[in-house]
Amino acid sequence: MSVSFPFSAIAGQGEMKLAILISAVDPALGGVLVFGDRGTGKSTAVRALAALLPAMRAVEGCRFGCDPAAIAAACEDCRKRRGQGPLKWRRIPVPVVDLPLGATEDRVVGALDLERALTNGVKAFEPGLLARANRGFLYIDEVNLLEDHLVDLLIDVAASGENVVEREGLSVRHPARFVLIGSGNPEEGELRPQLLDRFGLSVEVKTPQDIKTRIEVVRRRDHFDRDPAGFAAKWRGEDRKISKQVALGQKRLASIEIPDGVLETAARLCTILGVDGLRGELTMMRAARALASLEGDEVVTGQHLRKIAAPALRHRLRRNPLDESGSTVRIERAVAEVFGE
Repeated sequence: MSVSFPFSAIAGQGEMKLAILISAVDPALGGVLVFGDRGTGKSTAVRALAALLPAMRAVEGCRFGCDPAAIAAACEDCRKRRGQGPLKWRRIPVPVVDLPLGATEDRVVGALDLERALTNGVKAFEPGLLARANRGFLYIDEVNLLEDHLVDLLIDVAASGENVVEREGLSVRHPARFVLIGSGNPEEGELRPQLLDRFGLSVEVKTPQDIKTRIEVVRRRDHFDRDPAGFAAKWRGEDRKISKQVALGQKRLASIEIPDGVLETAARLCTILGVDGLRGELTMMRAARALASLEGDEVVTGQHLRKIAAPALRHRLRRNPLDESGSTVRIERAVAEVFGE
């Protein structure tokens, strides 16, 4: 069994790690887009996420991992079985599924189970990657290179939370609610605006310029490559602390209060920056609430807003041809204006 690099051992990249943890606390945020230089730990952080997530309850025998406490959002089979009595359930790891760039549409959405069709003459559905990712995380490396027909498919499923397959005599609907995490290098192409808008948070990852940080990154990676099990054991305690923090954050999320003054501040930031629509305010509100819950606070404050303003808004800004500064700098200016600095 392969050993993943421990999440807590990733040096630097604080904004990226925070955005991933916030999305783990509140999956409704819409996921995280991580753009930046090659070799900065983007894929490593996502793959390390699986070890942090607390196990979830799933209906026993369900191919889609339906939640026994949310039958209204379950698959057809689980709803039928629920009508016949209480559902048995078991705890399973939260899925973190990779979507390869070269994946066919059949592999992503699912298709006819050819083996059963040929041997038994039965038309049965073979679930795809979207089914495996239900209630978990779907990770796409180099998301900006994803083929257009898969982008269109992901946009539809991410919006509806349901995968619909109509082909080869099959007609199947199943839940497909997942947190979308994408990573890529901006030098290799831009992301389509329709998919870009589906991400809740956007993070810029840069190569560390501090010599001590660079040395520490190289030292930890070298240690892991030489002794993966020993290195993972060394950081297991820190990972468990983060896992417990995420689990507690998920439990108390619904009780976190958001004062009207904080909502007003979020609206002012979006107005100053010219953010289209209201998704910016909604994302800031949800991200700030998830951050407060993660940190053990009972009320969202302006400080929470400041921490999540850039990742929540940087991918929602229109380009200003008269302003050569990047979106992060523009957000920092707006934050300084709103908070009176």
